[in-house]
Amino acid sequence: MKRLSLLLAVALGLAVTVSARSAVIECWFVEDAGGGKLAKKPAALLLRQGAESPPPRPDLAPERYLKVHDPAGALQAAFRRYPRDAPAPRCEMSLYVPLPASAKWLSGLTPEQSCPRALDGTWLMVSMSSPFLSLSSLLRPQSEPLPEPALITMATAVLTVFTHTPTPRIRMGQDALLDLSFAYVPLTPKAATSLVPGPPPFGLEWRRQHLGKGHLLLAVTPGLNGQVPAAQEGSVAFAAWDDDEPWGPWTGNGTFWLPAVQPSQEGTYLATVHLPYLQGQITLELAVQKPPKVALTPAPLVWAAPGEAPPELLCLVSHFYPSQGLEVEWELRGGPESRFQKAEGQRWLSALRHHSDGSVSLSAHLQPPPVTSEQHGARYACRVHHPSLPGLGRSAEVTLQVAGLSGPSLEDGIGLFLSAFLLLGLLKALSWAAAYLLATQNSTEKKTE
Repeated sequence: MKRLSLLLAVALGLAVTVSARSAVIECWFVEDAGGGKLAKKPAALLLRQGAESPPPRPDLAPERYLKVHDPAGALQAAFRRYPRDAPAPRCEMSLYVPLPASAKWLSGLTPEQSCPRALDGTWLMVSMSSPFLSLSSLLRPQSEPLPEPALITMATAVLTVFTHTPTPRIRMGQDALLDLSFAYVPLTPKAATSLVPGPPPFGLEWRRQHLGKGHLLLAVTPGLNGQVPAAQEGSVAFAAWDDDEPWGPWTGNGTFWLPAVQPSQEGTYLATVHLPYLQGQITLELAVQKPPKVALTPAPLVWAAPGEAPPELLCLVSHFYPSQGLEVEWELRGGPESRFQKAEGQRWLSALRHHSDGSVSLSAHLQPPPVTSEQHGARYACRVHHPSLPGLGRSAEVTLQVAGLSGPSLEDGIGLFLSAFLLLGLLKALSWAAAYLLATQNSTEKKTE
């Protein structure tokens, strides 16, 4: 199983980089203040363990200053890939009450009639979110804080669930691969347990939030012999424990695969790992993108006489998604100043045209002002910016040809002469061929007679 986990990690490209983030994560402790209001109090988590003493925090109550014991190493693993220069994740902490899962297909996880006494006491749920990490961890704090050298409370991370793809951006029609890792540390010592050694059965579900309701896409129960709902939309999960240690801790994988993603499948995804009376849940925001195609007409040349306006330019921006965030700029390159400048003239956009695959198209219009002979050879460009494109965007160009004051320029005259010469030669050749064929036909008819 460990080898399978390693191969899957390589396939997902989960390269590990050591992060130098601070050992202390600042949090907010959120609790019900009554009357439908929430109260927020400062808190902090000390994640890294070392020989040095924890720094004093007189600004925090001891029960909200936690030194986290992480036997499974899940919290450290979650932060290994965190960018060093990125802001710290948003962190919230709240009280948690162990309860059985409500879904019928998870009833096999809690055959007992009541919550076991081993789960009595205070529980805390910590949630962290950022563009680089989404994490949920259930902490079991000790009843009394440590008095020296700083007032701090020890807490054990029992169940931790996290993903390194909290905001996936998937190109339309491609597969979505959302990584999910979790770890579990059993509370019951092996000497006092009657359970079979080895990792326990668990339940995994992936849901998509729509109109305030969670639409179940996938449900799996490794280690349980029960019937689960059928998977939806071709989704698959790599759900298994990564190790078979007899008494833990254990790490697992619940990576989710959704094929050929379409715009209707974007939104909020909820991944939940169920253990008996314990649940860890994280949120992911999946966005679907499709870069636009850009074409500019008339192309490749546009003609105008000095003092006259070129014909209207049409820039077709086609088959992109989402419709939000699109920007169209008109540029003029070259001309008398031989540099880039913003193109002048009247401009407007058409209404969106919707396609059957969910993408949209529109056309951008530019009516340039009258030109001068010095602008001969300048280029009009339509540059498009969209969230699915790199920072410079994507562009299409046409070249401006300006006729001379008394007629076309020398280059234009040479081009017209060559075109006429070739056309005249082609006409003569066709006439000779027709005459030859006619003569041959007449000669054949005479011989027949």
